[in-house]
Amino acid sequence: MSLEARSYAMAPLIRFTLISLYLALVLPLPVLAKAQLQQALLLALPLGLVLVLATTSEQVQLDASGIRVAHAPWCAWLWRRGWELPWSGVTGLTPVATSQGGRVYYVRSQQGAYLLPQRVAHFADFLSRFQAATGIDTTSIGRISPAWTYQLLALLCGLMLAGETAAAWALATGRWDFPPGLGG
Repeated sequence: MSLEARSYAMAPLIRFTLISLYLALVLPLPVLAKAQLQQALLLALPLGLVLVLATTSEQVQLDASGIRVAHAPWCAWLWRRGWELPWSGVTGLTPVATSQGGRVYYVRSQQGAYLLPQRVAHFADFLSRFQAATGIDTTSIGRISPAWTYQLLALLCGLMLAGETAAAWALATGRWDFPPGLGG
């Protein structure tokens, strides 16, 4: 089989949304914490960001020999999870309903079942190459959740970050002050 090698990263909208959600939820914590916790939280914040970046760095690689799911080289040592199958080892796809009403698919093989990546960029191209390599019909497979859910979450994260930025500015310029016993 002559399948051109191709790598698929996580879709940018999904990656941006997950990183934004982390920042929106965690950035205010050091400011709001009691004084004895602030330094620990300031140290933990970049570590958490690195972990979120590593988690969202998963890549799917397709080539003539098979499919491989792994994290970017800079963080692969940390997660060590992933999987690889030759095309000849893929025996089918098993759909499984999620509790949120979506559907995920497992790639079946003699070695076990592996979650089919559904959050990759250029998903339609990924599926057509997967189908061409395996002969398994993928026309009914869609993303795990519709794009509007990530768009809405990205908008809400942006609003949260804007509100936090406005609050930080108001605090820094003396236009607003913390209630007694909180932060500062």
